[in-house]
Amino acid sequence: MKLTISYAGFLFLAGALLLAVVWVYLLRYVPDGALVNDWDRHPGAPPPPHIPNRTDLQRAFVPRAVMAMAVLLLFGLVGGWILAGRMLGPLARITDAARMAANGSLTHQIRLEGPNDEFRELADVFDAMLRQLNAHVAEQQRFAANASHELRTPLAISRTLLDVARNDPGRDQGELIERLHTVNTRAIDLTEALLLLSRSNRGTFTRELVDLSLVAEEATETLLPLAEKRQITLKVTGEPTHALGSPALLLRMVTNLVQNAIVHNLPTGGTVTVHTQTRNGAGVLHVENTGHRLPLELLPTLTEPFQRGTQRTHTGEHAGVGLGLAIVHSIVQAHHGTLHLAPRPDGGLLTTVHLPQRPTEATSRRPLHDLQ
Repeated sequence: MKLTISYAGFLFLAGALLLAVVWVYLLRYVPDGALVNDWDRHPGAPPPPHIPNRTDLQRAFVPRAVMAMAVLLLFGLVGGWILAGRMLGPLARITDAARMAANGSLTHQIRLEGPNDEFRELADVFDAMLRQLNAHVAEQQRFAANASHELRTPLAISRTLLDVARNDPGRDQGELIERLHTVNTRAIDLTEALLLLSRSNRGTFTRELVDLSLVAEEATETLLPLAEKRQITLKVTGEPTHALGSPALLLRMVTNLVQNAIVHNLPTGGTVTVHTQTRNGAGVLHVENTGHRLPLELLPTLTEPFQRGTQRTHTGEHAGVGLGLAIVHSIVQAHHGTLHLAPRPDGGLLTTVHLPQRPTEATSRRPLHDLQ
């Protein structure tokens, strides 16, 4: 209604201005009173024709001008109503879709047809947002279900062990305590991994320049006993490479990658190579390990939570909680980087991480040391 009144008022104003122009620049220069042409008067000549004056022109012009303004106003109202309806129709569909999304229906799509104008662009962006929200909600629901299942297992085992100890007082208490300690340690590791995954997904951490080569050396030193136990050779090569991010999260990322490369390796005599370099203004980290050949269809599932890659070789001692690469993927995304997994022709996996060395568009709105 507002648009209709605006269109009609605009047309009415334009017509009024046109009539004002006619009056100012035409009618006011026409003299009033009787106008007689005497220059050709002679005996026997016919009377001169009547020349209309200002009053005559006003009598003929004003009623028709009023009629024209009424028609113009009616045309503005009807045409404005139709035009406003055609213009606001797509907006009404977008509003209905937004209302359905607010009520929990994220599968609805607008799929607006017509010319590629601003409303079409808005509808396409809204559809893309709904698809992303739907996928995110489904992923969170699946993650919550998996996390509940994973946490229920060690709790159920602990309850069983406690029931055994209560019903059989003569049982070896040292063995029960050791098994309880193992189960409790796994539950704690899983909980810490879930908290870390949630923290990295939120991106609430301080960013600073971190040398990836030093982080790689620290991670390999920490995991050296595990590598020696499995007779895995660790190599760290490359050059000082800086990346913008959280030192603690980047250390966890590299540690997870190196540990994953050690555990999912050959039974003995394998190698793990960590290489850092700077390429195209980004810090690059390569983690390469030997091992059995990996099918291509397995790679996309490795970064999903609680997907342990059952076709890969690992020991039960370090089977993990299924969040290693999922945490790595989440940390890389929180740092606006990219993670690429590729199978090696001779077996094993090559993991490549690209991390920005400068603030990206998403983080440049805040100071470097105030990105909380």
